[in-house]
Amino acid sequence: MSMSTSTELFAHHWAFAVFLLGAFGLCALMLLGAFFLGGRAKARAKHVPYESGIDSVGSARLRMSAKFYLVAMFFVIFDVEALFLYAWSVSIKESGWLGFIEASIFILVLLAGLFYLVRIGALNWTPSRSSRQVSKPSVVININNSHPQ
Repeated sequence: MSMSTSTELFAHHWAFAVFLLGAFGLCALMLLGAFFLGGRAKARAKHVPYESGIDSVGSARLRMSAKFYLVAMFFVIFDVEALFLYAWSVSIKESGWLGFIEASIFILVLLAGLFYLVRIGALNWTPSRSSRQVSKPSVVININNSHPQ
C-alpha cells in the first residue's frame, strides 16, 4: 500500500501549508479591518506631515554631502570585517595556525586599505588646502620712522 507522490508531499508539508494560509489570512483580516473600520477624514492638513504642531517650512528634500555616504560605506566595509573576524574567533580551535595566518593577512590588507584612504585624504572632512604655498617675504620692511641706533 504505497501512497501517491502528491499524497506523500501533502503528508510531509501540511503544517507549512496551514502556516502559510494562517499568515496570509491574518494579513488580509488586518488590512480589511483597517479599511472598513478606519476613519475617512478629508481635510487640507490630512496629507501634511505632522511636525509637532509647527507649520512646515521649506522642502524636506535636502541635499546631503557625499561625505555622509562615504562614512556609510566605510561603516559597512569595516562592519563586515568585524563579522568575518567574529566568525574566525568562534572557530579558532578548528582553524589552527593556518586560520590565524589567514586572519592576520586579512587584517593587514584592511589596514593597508585604511592607510591608503588616510593617505589620499578620503577621511578628511575639512576642505583641502591649495597646493601652492604662500611664501614669507624675504625682506622685512621697517615701517617705523625711527632709525636704529
